[in-house]
Amino acid sequence: MEKRIFNGIPWYDKDGNTVNAHGACIVQEEGKYYLFGEYKTDDVNKYIGFSCYSTENFTDWQFEGFALPPLKEGILGPGRIGERVKVVKSKADGTYVMLMHTDDLKYCDPCIGLAMGRRLDEEFTFRGPLLFKGEPIRFWDMGTFTDEDGTVYLLTHEGNIYRLNETCTEAEELVAEGIAPGGESPAMLKKDGIYYWMLSNKTSWERNDNYYFTAADLHGPWEYRGLFCPEGSLTYNSQCSFVFEYQGEQGKVPVYMGDRWSYPRQASAATLVLLPLEIAGRTMRISQYRPVWSPDTLETYGMEAENSARFCSNVKGESIRIDFEGTQIALFGSADSHGGYGDLEIADEKGRCVHKTSLDFYSGVLDEGLRYLSPVLTAGKYRVKLTVSGANSVCVTKNGTRYGSDDCYVYISGWSSVG
Repeated sequence: MEKRIFNGIPWYDKDGNTVNAHGACIVQEEGKYYLFGEYKTDDVNKYIGFSCYSTENFTDWQFEGFALPPLKEGILGPGRIGERVKVVKSKADGTYVMLMHTDDLKYCDPCIGLAMGRRLDEEFTFRGPLLFKGEPIRFWDMGTFTDEDGTVYLLTHEGNIYRLNETCTEAEELVAEGIAPGGESPAMLKKDGIYYWMLSNKTSWERNDNYYFTAADLHGPWEYRGLFCPEGSLTYNSQCSFVFEYQGEQGKVPVYMGDRWSYPRQASAATLVLLPLEIAGRTMRISQYRPVWSPDTLETYGMEAENSARFCSNVKGESIRIDFEGTQIALFGSADSHGGYGDLEIADEKGRCVHKTSLDFYSGVLDEGLRYLSPVLTAGKYRVKLTVSGANSVCVTKNGTRYGSDDCYVYISGWSSVG
């Protein structure tokens, strides 16, 4: 089966539940891809656990459970935050090591945490803070990079790089410091002897134009190279999180992974974006957005509505109803700076609810196209009801800056049934 990646819409596991994994990473092992990420709720931003999903084709996802559930006490206990989970393999013995940002609910007590595991599909054991010179590393936004020789590095906001020891249980060297003041959400790759280091600007949950640096040595010098997506695209409405290599028909393809945060409805409405990176010399870019694409062939697929269904409303409680027959339904529409949340429900012929979720119609730049593809249902007749919630995605930073939507519109232009 050809693998296809659907961008910017909710993914579902084999039980029909939304894939809930953000600030994530992907680890490949024996033909499977394991996705680790933050398991979010729609009501409060606190640590629920780090989730693990597996897939062979990026379409069918298996929930493997919580790779690291909350602790009874300590830096991942009650009233704490756990974010930016990354899983690496130790150079010493192949043990899997999990690193993450831990904090209090006000983001005033940051610390990099450490957990160990024998298998990717089993629960990890928390070990405590990651130390450098005997002290916890007190940064928050973080990422990891594994070099060609297996050496693992911790990346932090503001542009710092720490080299870890062979067991990945301690930082041994501060390789680079303060390369990117104001930068967060670091991710890195290496190709043809050049390191590419991408970061996001600090705009809370809002998306922005991410940028990158290059160097021939991790110690530097690092050269600022500008944006890697078209200016004003807000990195195709995403924030960089991780890069992994995919072995496709075109050879090894570096794949960008970014988050489309949707605060506060992170569990139901936040989505992921995966796109191939194009690298030539010291230039890295993502030249086009691919709503649906094959990592094997890099072919982009178009999806268009087969049926018209015009709906545009910001009135709380107003809804659109669509009857369809098949196993799936795709909804098309647009998202912009005036968009809000739509509450979606699918009912069968007997009126029983078989699926519920939220859709986010907010985007800092106009985004038209596929907004939703349902989980695969038993073949039959169904009714979709999409209701204006009256709520929208809004966040306020510590300094009082407001980001997000200025209204709560829901926009639908058409739909297609599948199966």
